[in-house]
Amino acid sequence: MAKTKSARSETSETFRFLLKLALFVFVLRSFVFAPFSIPSESMLPRLLIGDYLFVSKWNYGYSRWSLPWGLPLIPGRVLPHDPVRGDIVVFRSMGPDDHDVIKRVIGLPGDTVQVTHGQVILNGKPISKQRVADFTLPLTPNFDAEKCGAAFQDVDTGGKPICRYPRFRETLPNGRSYMVLDQREIPEADETGQYTVPAGDVFLMGDNRDDSADSRFAPPMGMGYIPMERIEGKAVVGFFSTDGSASWLLPWTWFSAARWERIGAGF
Repeated sequence: MAKTKSARSETSETFRFLLKLALFVFVLRSFVFAPFSIPSESMLPRLLIGDYLFVSKWNYGYSRWSLPWGLPLIPGRVLPHDPVRGDIVVFRSMGPDDHDVIKRVIGLPGDTVQVTHGQVILNGKPISKQRVADFTLPLTPNFDAEKCGAAFQDVDTGGKPICRYPRFRETLPNGRSYMVLDQREIPEADETGQYTVPAGDVFLMGDNRDDSADSRFAPPMGMGYIPMERIEGKAVVGFFSTDGSASWLLPWTWFSAARWERIGAGF
């Protein structure tokens, strides 16, 4: 009888421990930091497929989208703060297939945004865009020749296959500077009408301008304006990166696939 009570007590203690742990993780992920992995090439050259980063949750306030699965427990936005132009943010896309997405903030409420000949025009003034050295990236399992595109495949000095893209430095009026890729002239992406960002929304763009479904395009081709309450947080630091060559069944490959130089990089 004593053994039965002891077993029940241990089971109860284990259950309480797991419940407390789950609550701690829920609070941490909802209000402090959350992990995010990069699934696509839309934020090249800054973010690569296979990068893992932490997103801080307090910068812009909290909404239901701050919570896992978008639980409707927070009405509207609490402790709201507008993002700064140039911030890289994670947000929940709209529509029935809503999912987490990462882009850069270009326009705030009241701003006008237009793209002409591949150059962003913000509030009637061109954003500085300066040609710099090409961006090169080794071909790997998570960024292969098909993703690179035949026109941009090359080899490095050692004869290894790489992808080579034209790279530019953009500088916003607030002094924020970052790199973008502009692969070719694409009318739909490089020649747009003028957008006026509505109150409560932001205008977002991917740094890989020719491979980003962003606010330049209305759904379903893109995402249009994004309500601020759907912003989940701000990208702050990378904590891991893999080239996709690892196998879960072969632990030693986790180390050979890691891109160690990308760990700890801030935004």
